[in-house]
Amino acid sequence: MTPLAIALALFAQAEPAAAAPAPQPEERWPTGAPREDYQFVAWCYGALRGYLDLHDEVMPEVTRIEKQFRRPGTSLEADLKVYADMQKDGRQKLTLFQSALTAAEKASPRPINAAGAEAVKRGRSVWTAGPDVTKARKAQEWMSWALPAKCETTAKTLEQRAALMGSAFRVNTVEGAPAADEPAPEADAAPAEAQPAEATEPPTAG
Repeated sequence: MTPLAIALALFAQAEPAAAAPAPQPEERWPTGAPREDYQFVAWCYGALRGYLDLHDEVMPEVTRIEKQFRRPGTSLEADLKVYADMQKDGRQKLTLFQSALTAAEKASPRPINAAGAEAVKRGRSVWTAGPDVTKARKAQEWMSWALPAKCETTAKTLEQRAALMGSAFRVNTVEGAPAADEPAPEADAAPAEAQPAEATEPPTAG
């Protein structure tokens, strides 16, 4: 080994190993949310739908709070615009969730929309307030609420996976079709495509 190679080898041994990047803390799972992807996205739909539907009810109190507790150098108009922007962004995310849920229902060989509807109700229930909750408290909870980031990422993954599953399911159906002189076997359950149109729409809680 040449002197230069020896020197480089000794330098490499003396050089401290680079510290591995610290793992990012995993986002806390929302309380009461299902763990299965389809039902979780339905839960996210319900929670976000409930948040958006409360806008008109809570905004008078939100405006009062924003007026009373002004931060130096800020304007009321700018802060109130944030809530309007959040409404717009929320409606876009609802469309994303709806698309993912519909794709999953169409790709599933058995109806799953009943479980999805139940998950939507569970999501909306996060906004169920008892009689002892004041308007101010409700408005403060609404102002500080944020949709879990994993809702959007899970919805995108679910829709992508459903597209692959749907293609495979349709191919298998065509390849496994019975011959013309053979009776078709009875299906255990109709696929989501055969369900009524409203089955693919997450219901809104009353």
